Amino acid sequence: MLELKVEGMTCGHCVKAVTEAVHSVAPQLVVAVDRQQGLVKITGGTPIPADAVIKAIEEEGYKVN
Repeated sequence: MLELKVEGMTCGHCVKAVTEAVHSVAPQLVVAVDRQQGLVKITGGTPIPADAVIKAIEEEGYKVN
């Protein structure tokens, strides 16, 4: 599992954008987004390509801590 703190998610569109960004890297991954807490939990891949996932999310305009 990979858990990321993501800043800037404010609406349903943000959730969709982050989810699609993760799936652009690895479509088989399961993505759970909690926008109130700013958490993105990713499971399902072995190994999860963390650097590529972070880059894809940041390219959508969100900051990953």
